Amino acid sequence: MSAQASGLSQENYPGNGAFIARLRDISGKNHVLTKPSATYRFRRGYRFGMGNVLAVVRPGSLIELWRVTQTCAKAGKIVIMQAANTGLTGGSTPDGNNYDRDIVLISTQRLDKIHLIGGGKQVVCLPGATLHELEGELNKIGREPHSVIGSSCIGASVLGGVSNNSGGALVQRGPAFTEMAVFGQIGQDGQLRLVNHLGIQLGNDPETILNKLEDGSFSESDINWEAGRGHDGNYAQHVRDVDADTPARFNADPNRWYEAAGCAGKLVVFAVRLDTFPAHKNPKVFYIGTNKTDELEELRRHILTSFEELPIAGEYIHRDAFNIAEKYGKDTFAIIRLLGTRFLPKFFAMKSRFDILTQRFGFLPHNTSDVVMQALSKVLPKQLPQRMCDYRDRFEHHLMLKVSAEMAGPIGDYLKEFFSQASGDYFECTPDEGAKAFLHRFAAAGAAVRYRAIHPKEAEDIVALDVALRRNDREWFETLPQEIEDKLIVKLYYGHFFCHVMHQDYVVKKGFDAMAVAHSMLPGLDKRGARYPAEHNVGHLYEAPQEMLEHYRTLDPCNCFNPGIGKATKRAKWVAESV
Repeated sequence: MSAQASGLSQENYPGNGAFIARLRDISGKNHVLTKPSATYRFRRGYRFGMGNVLAVVRPGSLIELWRVTQTCAKAGKIVIMQAANTGLTGGSTPDGNNYDRDIVLISTQRLDKIHLIGGGKQVVCLPGATLHELEGELNKIGREPHSVIGSSCIGASVLGGVSNNSGGALVQRGPAFTEMAVFGQIGQDGQLRLVNHLGIQLGNDPETILNKLEDGSFSESDINWEAGRGHDGNYAQHVRDVDADTPARFNADPNRWYEAAGCAGKLVVFAVRLDTFPAHKNPKVFYIGTNKTDELEELRRHILTSFEELPIAGEYIHRDAFNIAEKYGKDTFAIIRLLGTRFLPKFFAMKSRFDILTQRFGFLPHNTSDVVMQALSKVLPKQLPQRMCDYRDRFEHHLMLKVSAEMAGPIGDYLKEFFSQASGDYFECTPDEGAKAFLHRFAAAGAAVRYRAIHPKEAEDIVALDVALRRNDREWFETLPQEIEDKLIVKLYYGHFFCHVMHQDYVVKKGFDAMAVAHSMLPGLDKRGARYPAEHNVGHLYEAPQEMLEHYRTLDPCNCFNPGIGKATKRAKWVAESV
């Protein structure tokens, strides 16, 4: 379907008061937030990013989202789209206060409907739908979404993953990708247009399309099953090429950009259509430990090239990250084990509100909730299985290998033979041990944030890199120059080992510029042929390559949506900030 003009009138708002009043007419007074205390949890990033906004709007329907975006376009405001605000590079929050226009941040969390189509073989997800909710819906019919581990636990949105080509832990599926979406785009003329490339007949005018899309009032006969790809079906073969001199996946790979996929907030996306997958029944987890990195690399290369079936997941964690996560992620681990992942989004919202409340008292730290939670974690009983702790004492490098029930026997035989000669060891986890092993690996992702919060006198800040290594890189474990080591307190290494994607978190010593430390690490990564970021996208932390910036300019020629990402100009029409 061709793009449809928004039909905006040419009226201008005499001031921000009238503009805010119009937003409240659309979404209701309670869902247009302007007080700094009310907007704080939306405009501060989960790990990085902070800035002022004119308003936060929480539309309750797709038509409200359309009208709010129309109003912003007409008034010349910047729009930043945000779902769960779980990103790690600040890509869905403002970055400082040096913008040339007012910012309206649109939170889509109320727009969380999910439509299963084709008997659940595909799904249509609205912008606020979370991975956790999708996983729950598909679990009822024995299927699962593209990503089921890690970010799904903290309420990350389906659409956020697609917008950023997020990778996740699953070896067989690669980055989130689709060619089917409904989105709004502002052209050179400043007009907002709706584009329906969902492959579903929904009508002709924008509000009819959006109303039918939200209600799910379309039939199977309206669906074009040849409309486009719902995931990257080539990745499974791509990741097997262990002799390739390039990474398996990284955000600046143009092969995985397609309209909403990889748009990074440069479009207002109303829905995406994705493939789903049969759920694995009774998977097995093997826990592997070694003190030699080449043993893990040999294991990785053999499994990727010699087995007919690929593993489900293969997650790496270094001993130091294991220890930091055990201490500083203990409460997160316990909350998930006790209450499940469904509670976590509400928990993080409560945590943010608590921090806002305590800011009224100048003598309290800005992260009082972290201090309180860390103190409470000390009274929690030990969370990790003894066999994992024994391996922590014996081995520096740990790998959690999850495989299907059908693959478990051959993998078990291979590991037995491999470790009869190698120096490391392995054991087959019980279902409880396997679940705890992967949950502990997830807890490592937030451990550095907690460490910084608890040690403000020693820690300046965090450098968080997600790095895509070459598929043929045998020397995958990092060795830093001493002049960089001297500026760090702790290093946390963990990642998606079979894809050669590593997450590297560094806590920088007090008195050193964390950004300068980060920049000093990049030449070493460049020399190794690594690409970064691998899956969290550029946000406001990384400089986007020119090809990526041209992609963003094509999607958003007015620079109205999420300006400044990738270290680009924040000014209208992409005018250089130096002009």
